Amino acid sequence: MYNEEKLCWIIDPGCYEQAEKEDLKNQIEKEGLTPVKLVNTHCHVDHIFGNAFVYRQYGLLPEVPEKDLFLLEGAPNHAKVFGLDGVEPSPTPKIYLGEGQKLSLGSDEIELIEVAGHTPGHLILYAKKEQFVISGDVLFSGSIGRTDLPGGDHESLLENIKNKMYLLEDDTVVYSGHGPETSIGEEKRSNPFVRA
Repeated sequence: MYNEEKLCWIIDPGCYEQAEKEDLKNQIEKEGLTPVKLVNTHCHVDHIFGNAFVYRQYGLLPEVPEKDLFLLEGAPNHAKVFGLDGVEPSPTPKIYLGEGQKLSLGSDEIELIEVAGHTPGHLILYAKKEQFVISGDVLFSGSIGRTDLPGGDHESLLENIKNKMYLLEDDTVVYSGHGPETSIGEEKRSNPFVRA
């Protein structure tokens, strides 16, 4: 995510392979961006693979939901459950994120909204003025985040989507951690897991 001044946040760097790390670096260079913040919407291993790389490359420590710290710390061992060896431990955060905080990217304001269920502290990043939300693994086009991993809670996820995300304007664009973009209105009308 970047602004007109070319300041950027790196969000959920899922860079496991070296080629993925190079792609991230090359895209930042191609666009002439200056990374100023590393944010994890939640701390499942596929969203923090690249934290160590980003720290080495840009000197940015991750800013994470405090309730997900146990997931961040256990990520290398959790990766082995999925047959992934050699996952670098994430650098230790110094800043923790939570519900209701407002962060600035230059003159742009991003509100953090906790939508627990996929993980205990999962946050979405809401840019009201620009009418978009970065939803991590909460809400997808036609689907929702899984809740069978440590810290997951299916009923909480459904309630939080309905009572938090579905209160956003219908034309708010949803950028999720996996798959194509969608909108709040589209998901309220057609998501088979949770309707408005």
